[in-house]
Amino acid sequence: MPGLYKRKRETKDWLTRYEAKYVVPEALCAEIRTFIKPFCKVDSHAAGNPPQYTITTLQLDTPDYALHHAKEFEAVNRFKLRVRTYGSIGSSPVFPEVKAKLENTVIKNRVAITFEQWSPQCVYALELPESLNTGRQIHDFLQFRRLVWETQARPVALIRYRRESYVGETDHYARVTMDRKLEYQMTDSWDDFGRSGRWRSMDSTEAQGFGLSYSGVILELKTLAHVPIWIQEMVERFELKKCGNCKYSTAIWREGGFRGYPDASDFAEEVLGSI
Repeated sequence: MPGLYKRKRETKDWLTRYEAKYVVPEALCAEIRTFIKPFCKVDSHAAGNPPQYTITTLQLDTPDYALHHAKEFEAVNRFKLRVRTYGSIGSSPVFPEVKAKLENTVIKNRVAITFEQWSPQCVYALELPESLNTGRQIHDFLQFRRLVWETQARPVALIRYRRESYVGETDHYARVTMDRKLEYQMTDSWDDFGRSGRWRSMDSTEAQGFGLSYSGVILELKTLAHVPIWIQEMVERFELKKCGNCKYSTAIWREGGFRGYPDASDFAEEVLGSI
């Protein structure tokens, strides 16, 4: 699938988005599918019943876990550095990505690099990957590389899950996704993507850490500044309660039971003191 997730318009990832996450029981998902059917179509990249695809994300962080702590302390302005791929490993491109949260909005910039070309040299060498052939692609990759260099970020953990995905049919931008079968593994590799490590489940009530009596599905609603009426009605009808959920931070705290929890960095302490 060499063309998987190739963007039709290079401007698409510049969109400023709003994201809301909820944890719902599996039994509620069927009702949600029925509710959104008049407003959404199946994501063209998903397959099966329900329509899903696999996401594998390499999470980067600083030596003192500053990006993790920025999320834990709910810093108003923060960002993530990650490298994402889809489907079976090697079947789609690799996407180095900067995902920033500025107050209540989300801005995500990323670029596609063929799986064969992706390596640690892409990050540390001065040369650019050959698959980057436009100014926009080069800009986004250099932004990713600059932040990696400046923060001394390195691979920390892999997150893998199945995403059920729908796209709004009548809205400029609206998405409904449901993530399940969450797994993680710790790593220091830029390009292994979990092929030689051990995956640990994050689906149990204990692992998710939400204090719920069930293993939740992560429901995410994504829109632009204007939230469609049907999404507002959906939140009200199912009495959805917004909650913060970071799969990477969940993995860090889950792994803390094996390796110990990371102390707050100087950066994170400064952020906490300013809130």
